[in-house]
Amino acid sequence: MNCRVMLRSVFRCLRTSPVAGQRSMSQSSLAGKVAIVTASTDGIGLAAAQALGKRGAHVVVSSRRQANVDKAVALLQSQSIQVTGTTCNVGKGEDREKLVQTTLDQCGGIDILVSNAAVNPFFGNIMDSTEDVWDKILSVNVKSAFLMTKLVVPHMVKRGGGNVVFVSSVAGYQPMQALGPYSVSKTALLGLTRALAPELAHSNIRVNCVAPGVIKTRFSSALWGNEDVVEEFKKQLSIKRIGEPEEVGGVIAFLCSEEASYITGETVTVTGGIGCRL
Repeated sequence: MNCRVMLRSVFRCLRTSPVAGQRSMSQSSLAGKVAIVTASTDGIGLAAAQALGKRGAHVVVSSRRQANVDKAVALLQSQSIQVTGTTCNVGKGEDREKLVQTTLDQCGGIDILVSNAAVNPFFGNIMDSTEDVWDKILSVNVKSAFLMTKLVVPHMVKRGGGNVVFVSSVAGYQPMQALGPYSVSKTALLGLTRALAPELAHSNIRVNCVAPGVIKTRFSSALWGNEDVVEEFKKQLSIKRIGEPEEVGGVIAFLCSEEASYITGETVTVTGGIGCRL
């Protein structure tokens, strides 16, 4: 009987717990916020847009192809998410400016930037990589991330603050075989996060980063699509499975919320338990 009484008490506490109330309230925790998410019509970018939108933000999604933008906009609208879509190649300055201007015209301001765009045109021995490969990877994965941030910060300042989240990778901590230049670019984002955070904190802008492990996206299909590679990779994992994009999107939304108001300059690893240390 004592055991039953204790269990009933536990269940009553769970039903009346203020944490449960906070969880439901968090679904509107980003109401009134405007979020730009680059490369957001698929994979982690789309999952981030969904997570931010479900918490009340108006999300601005983009991709290089109009068809992909249209498809993502239709999906998000079907989920009752406020969304604007436009084409954007973040490697081009005029496209970055168009993305920001479209957001201002359609939404009136900018509160959140999720810098997710990345390329990897090279697979092989790092000593075989060319100058063109390095220029392409660093231009899109690192330089464009900074230049997008530089474009949106003045508009965040006008709104009294904001949030920037860079999407790095576990490869930024542990370079992956045959992905040398890409891995280096992702390490650079860890440093960019740390460099920007103290400077932008004075403007009430927080800068954080997420470093996903192997996530089931089209971008990483060469890794998770090979059973032998997956089985070998799982040996490093505490959680013995490949991650889902939504598991990264939720972390990004958290970092942009008031629940994370005392977090800046940090990288959250979403890896299933891989040890990450530089």
